Formats: sequence, C-alpha cells, structure tokens
Amino acid sequence: MDTRFRNRTEAGHQLAQHLSAYAHRADVLILGLPRGGVVVASAVAQDLQVAMDIWLVRKLAAPTQPELAIGAIALGGVQVLSPDLIQWLQVSDQTLAQVIAKEQKELERRHYTYRQQRPPPAVRDRTLIVVDDGIATGSTMTATLQALRTQNPHQIIVAVPVAPPEVCAQVRTWADEVVCLQQPSTLHAIGYWYSDFTQVPDQTVCRLLHHQWTNALLTPSAEHFPTRDP
Repeated sequence: MDTRFRNRTEAGHQLAQHLSAYAHRADVLILGLPRGGVVVASAVAQDLQVAMDIWLVRKLAAPTQPELAIGAIALGGVQVLSPDLIQWLQVSDQTLAQVIAKEQKELERRHYTYRQQRPPPAVRDRTLIVVDDGIATGSTMTATLQALRTQNPHQIIVAVPVAPPEVCAQVRTWADEVVCLQQPSTLHAIGYWYSDFTQVPDQTVCRLLHHQWTNALLTPSAEHFPTRDP
C-alpha cells in the first residue's frame, strides 16, 4: 500500500480533517513555514475557512550535507543550534558564523519578497496552527515555536503530514498539541513521503499569500476576537 501523499496540497486537505475543531474561528491563525509549508497551510486554511499568514524561519544547513540541519534561525534574533551535531560534523565557529550570516540575509530577503510592506501577523492571544510539509530534525520548528512563544499566543498547535515520533516528542515540549499524520520510525527524507515534492518557488508563495490577503481571509487584528483565558 502506497502511504505517500500525492502532493503538498493533498497533505494539507488531509491535515484539515484532523483540525476540524478549529474551523470558522476568528481567533485561529494558520502560519505556514516557507516555502513548502505555505502550500500545505493554504489547503488547511481553505478547508477550515480561517486566516492564514507566513512565519519566516531558516534552516542552518550543514556545510557538507545541505539536507542536514544543524540549527535554525527565526525573526527576532532566535537561534536554535544542535551542539552535538555541530561537534560531530566538526563545524568550526567561523564556519557556523558564516552559515548564520548567509541564512540571516536570506531570511531578510524573504521577509521583503513575501511581505513587502505588510506588517507581521498579530499573534498575541491567538490560537496558532503552525504548518510545515514535514519535520526532519525539529530545529526549524523549534526555532519557530520559540520565537512565537515570545509573542504570547493563547495556544500553539503544530500540524505536519510527516515526522519521526522522537521529533514529534521534541516539538511537543514547545507546542500545546502536535498533529502528525504519519510518524515513521525511519524518515529517510521528507520528500520520500510525497509522490510530488517539487521545489516551491517564491512566486507560488507570493500567489498563495496574496490570495489569502485579498479574499477576506486577511489576519484580523486582536480587537476582532475575544481574548481567551490562559
């Protein structure tokens, strides 16, 4: 039996079925992680009929193994590093600093490209559903959650199509709930779990965000929904 998702959009529709309790709620905000997570998030937001936005975060790739994350950075100066992995790969302080500088520049480029002059989404007191197309090491998601926690949301749910069980457990320490459709003991790679895992270009991210922002799914300001008790 083929357990792979056809593509990211199908994975998003499947996720939405497990998130029906959050449908049609003004306090809920879907946050897609670029770039593939935005495609998944768009399908979730469409099915649940809730607001969607993007949260910018960058993986710090190992210099000799680009698919392997040794950490991640997010807006607001958040850094999450994997010291054991960095030591095992013998990544020097100088090399690590270069990787961080490069990804910080790309983070800023994406901020301008995707958001233009639009301010970051209001997340205080909101129920956030953070969506990606999969989690491999957890560094990128952890950086995202740490950054979001500083903004005092009411609740954070992580929703992904696939991630190893030990990574789900790691992420659960920063999230209030984790929804993961498939938890294989051996991940191989996130792309392995999709029939179509084509790289998502910036133009697609911009198009999906523009669709959300111009179809009455624009993030409402905090005064548009009641503050929830912690």
